[in-house]
Amino acid sequence: MLINSIHKPNFLLSKAIDLKSFAYASALFAHIPEPNDYAFNVMIRGLTTTWQKYGLALEFHCQMKGLSLKTNKFTYPFVFIACANLSTLNHGRTAHSSVFKIGLDGDEHVSNSLITMYARCGELGCAREVFDEITLRGLSSWNSMISGYSKMGYAREAVELFGEMRDDGIAPVEMTLVSVLGACGDLGDLSLGRWVEEFVVEKSLEVNSYLGSALIGMYGKCGDLCSARRVFDSMTKKDLVTWNAMISGYAQNGLSDEAIRLFGDMKEAGINPNKITLVGVLSACAQVGALDMGKWVDNFALESGLQHDVYVATALLDMYAKCGSLDDALRVFEEMPQKNEVSWNAMISALAFHGRAIEAISLFNRMIEEGGALARPNDITFVGVLSACVHAGLVDEGRRLFNSVSSSFGLAPKIEHYSCMVDLLARAGHVHEAWNFIEKMPEKPDEVSLGALLAACQKCRNEDVTKRVTQLLLELEPSNSGNYVISSKVYKKLKMWDDSARMRVLMRQRGVSKTPGCSWIEFENQLHEFHAGDLVHDSSTEAYQVFRLLNDDMKREGYVPNLSVVLVVNFLLERTDILESQKLVVVAELCFMENSGAVAVAVCRTRDCFKTRRVQETN
Repeated sequence: MLINSIHKPNFLLSKAIDLKSFAYASALFAHIPEPNDYAFNVMIRGLTTTWQKYGLALEFHCQMKGLSLKTNKFTYPFVFIACANLSTLNHGRTAHSSVFKIGLDGDEHVSNSLITMYARCGELGCAREVFDEITLRGLSSWNSMISGYSKMGYAREAVELFGEMRDDGIAPVEMTLVSVLGACGDLGDLSLGRWVEEFVVEKSLEVNSYLGSALIGMYGKCGDLCSARRVFDSMTKKDLVTWNAMISGYAQNGLSDEAIRLFGDMKEAGINPNKITLVGVLSACAQVGALDMGKWVDNFALESGLQHDVYVATALLDMYAKCGSLDDALRVFEEMPQKNEVSWNAMISALAFHGRAIEAISLFNRMIEEGGALARPNDITFVGVLSACVHAGLVDEGRRLFNSVSSSFGLAPKIEHYSCMVDLLARAGHVHEAWNFIEKMPEKPDEVSLGALLAACQKCRNEDVTKRVTQLLLELEPSNSGNYVISSKVYKKLKMWDDSARMRVLMRQRGVSKTPGCSWIEFENQLHEFHAGDLVHDSSTEAYQVFRLLNDDMKREGYVPNLSVVLVVNFLLERTDILESQKLVVVAELCFMENSGAVAVAVCRTRDCFKTRRVQETN
């Protein structure tokens, strides 16, 4: 066949591509004396869809044009796909103009690939123009535009277009639903996400890996982990993508122990993790300080050749830093052959968090010199380096860096940068300057900056600023128990007993309760979780015995409990304009919030007093 048909339109070429043999197809094409448009189209299709050699596909397109061969509807869809994957907008625009010249702008396949190309290149406006010009839109056109919106982060537009599609009577298919589920997750639109699952059940669609992973991802992003796990458990065939979706869902929602546990199940199921798995597990390890598991992931990455992947390495250094192993974090960072801005930011923030401010600022300067175009300082970089100044009390350096955000780097300072400056100034005792910073903010101050200033007021005992900050915080976060507790403590230090008591009463009236403290510790490859006042854990008895021993040692070293709460108790008991039941509530709150020494004194004093006054203990 080769001998007799090499000079003719050669159908062996398409068969060679079907066999996925790039070498054979290339050799065959090279031996065709005068390849025609068919031969070029077949090669462009193969280079795009079979071998993903997109640059070479565009070279073949240029050769085809250079030989004055006729391009047609079999050429352009694959040329646009290659442009989309390479983000070569100029080549795509040139090809688009050729489509107009030869009258292919009405072809559905060409239009759909054009939509995809413009969307992937970030030109959503151009993509929508192509979509709007299609007179008879088929399912593929809708899918291309919805997918383009969803993948490029235009979630609201994707959902709105999906609504228009349903109004036009077009029934969605699997590809549509996956795109819409991605948009629902980004928007947190749980109701539409649930509608999609109900539609899947109603139409008896198979919940395969593609659709199942999208459902799990949507529920995970919306915070409904129970539904995500229900979908996960109902799937008979779970591939790597499915496991990754569920592990990432747990990690992103702070259920780190569940993410680590599921990772163990995944290993037992014989599924080999990839870099997405490792990033999710490392994020979970970082949250709970599971250093041993993190080290296992590090060794696995080394064995599987993933240790130099920029995303895995960045997650590794972040995990080591948050688990307190800063030297290992620095080792991973220095061994990275390629660093992006996320890597630099993670290391700068790690040094700042560990109080090594000078090193963080030095690394920031090194980033400017070595980072290049791919790693220029951004908003997050300045949050990290300003945080370093906060931890070290470098007020002048912090002021200089804050001013350079706009003057040297052309960035507009965001509320996070203002928050850092408020924290820096407040900790240094410049409470009024910190308040001036809050008033200069381009947006309303957030709870972070206000909380930092309120904490500073506790130290500086500034009555004027305390009242202003407290008012703003209670308006901003009426359900945050910390705002009431800190405000009460500040007023207590200022001996403003009425205001201190009012905060506690207000907290109770609004039904706000303090979230118990929680901590984790890894011991013999098992993660243990403890809550404040926890008596349920198997080792709680032994733990409290150790606490008592430590408390005795502290007292021998000169520790004296903070008894300032007793002053508030005494003040309350002497008041005649407050109901006894309200007093009991406030005292109970105070006793719960304070340390054990103060609790012992306050409880005894209150109990004796209320017994004398014959207040029922049931109150």
